Amino acid sequence: MIKEKLNIDNIINLLPFGILVLDVNGIVTFINEEGIRILNLNPKDILHKKINEIFPDLQLDDLIKEDLDLKFYTAKYNHIDIVLIKKSTLDIGGIKRTCIIFHKKSVYKRFIEYLDDEMEYALLLKTVMETTDDAIVYVDRKGYIRLFNQAYADFLGIRIEDAIGKHVTEVIENTRMHIVVETGIAEYEDVQKIKGKKMIATRIPVFVNGEVVGAVGKVLFKDINELKYLYKKVSKIEKELKLYKNEFNMTNRPKYNLKDIIGESKEILRLKEFTKKIAKSNSNVLILGESGTEKELFAHAIHNNSSRAKYPFIKVNCGAIPYELLESELFGYEEGSFTGAKRGGKIGKIKAADGGTIFLDEIGDLPLSMQVKLLRFIQDKEIEKIGSIHSEEVDVRIVAATNKNLEEMINMGLFRLDLYYRLSVVTLRIPPLRGRKEDIPILSKYLIDKISKKNNIKVDGISEDALEYLKKYDWPGNVRDLENIIERAVNVLDGETIITSKHLPSKIRGIMKNKVVRELKEVIEEAERQAIIDSLIICKGNRTLAAETLGISRTSLYEKMAKYNIKM
Repeated sequence: MIKEKLNIDNIINLLPFGILVLDVNGIVTFINEEGIRILNLNPKDILHKKINEIFPDLQLDDLIKEDLDLKFYTAKYNHIDIVLIKKSTLDIGGIKRTCIIFHKKSVYKRFIEYLDDEMEYALLLKTVMETTDDAIVYVDRKGYIRLFNQAYADFLGIRIEDAIGKHVTEVIENTRMHIVVETGIAEYEDVQKIKGKKMIATRIPVFVNGEVVGAVGKVLFKDINELKYLYKKVSKIEKELKLYKNEFNMTNRPKYNLKDIIGESKEILRLKEFTKKIAKSNSNVLILGESGTEKELFAHAIHNNSSRAKYPFIKVNCGAIPYELLESELFGYEEGSFTGAKRGGKIGKIKAADGGTIFLDEIGDLPLSMQVKLLRFIQDKEIEKIGSIHSEEVDVRIVAATNKNLEEMINMGLFRLDLYYRLSVVTLRIPPLRGRKEDIPILSKYLIDKISKKNNIKVDGISEDALEYLKKYDWPGNVRDLENIIERAVNVLDGETIITSKHLPSKIRGIMKNKVVRELKEVIEEAERQAIIDSLIICKGNRTLAAETLGISRTSLYEKMAKYNIKM
């Protein structure tokens, strides 16, 4: 008997809550170790005392009446809130006793909050399963259905209550949910046959503390034909997207490279080499030059020879876009940001060039207000769409060009000095055509080939006299002006295949009207005298060698030197 009592005491002392035993008079006859810890007292302070001496606010009669149901009581002990539960009256050796379980109120409160959270999660899960259109089932670790939503019930043509509590194999045809629970291995997008139709399902095991406690199953496609239809739809969208992307890339890619910059003059060769060098950096570039000097070709070449060549090359003519539209064109806008805004908003040119280059042509025509916004973008590398409340980073290299004198505009207050410095990290100055007239013959040949092929007109070349006229013209419109003249000449050939001076406009041929025509003898003598001088210079004064070079005898050379008074 003593051994059995000790065993019972040991068991009671292991319980995680306090236990009090009262006699019929409400005297405490027993308290376990957890109860002592909770009340933080000595057993002598509570044993053989009435319960209402310990908890004065308790009603003793209510606590020891046998006919009362299980009930919660709250009381205080040394400022500690205690919750007591009256248990049924016990018969211990023929003596009636009342057993009370108690604990700190804070512990019960946490337990209730935990239950509330669990209830909330359960209600949330129930709501999700009831409101989703997806067919979902949950089974426990033994494969029995615990959750089954209406969508799955409708799919199978049964009631929810007919599925809950049954083994999943009894409800779902060809299911593998019970296998997933056993193996703990998920099965994604698996084909399953139900009612003669193939459907697509995913099954995922649920783990708690590393152990499988159940599995969730979801029907992705109730009929495999739905998947085929979706695949065709997605494929169509992908093809359209690829088409739009190709069109965008075709529209926004550079057309020209260094080989398209025609010329063999020292200045052009130097510029081409310099362009190839600076293209490798990410610094902004400012291209200066008169109208028609092919500044855009250099912008294209910079992008094509840079590490950004695979990314977009976006061109913006700052002088061609109306002022009120310029900000939305450059920075874009959000849907509904202003009256007339396109649905879905619009991406700006700067964002469209992300990763690549934006070419701002006619930068001198940029209004001061937009100069401020462009400067902010260059400094922060961020843009903010019209109507947006947040900024987004953009990686873009700026190449700007103008035919205006920006330094003069700065002095007049028409262009910001700080923006000028930001844009002109590297500067290219393109020479006018009148400054490189030695390139006119090769440019003319290139333009004749280009224009004749475009118009399907046979042209064999240009005469020397026509080239002389072209060389003596000042070309205020530069290369673009030369191209227009060549195109006009090609179109007025009228069956001929060589462009001559008569095919050139009067503004070109008019430059020879005031030229004085000398006698042929005088012209020949002047040419002969210059040829002798040139020969002597090249031969470093060696008269014998000079005579051989000119194809005359040494005696004839001496005679002509005396005639023209050449002393070398």
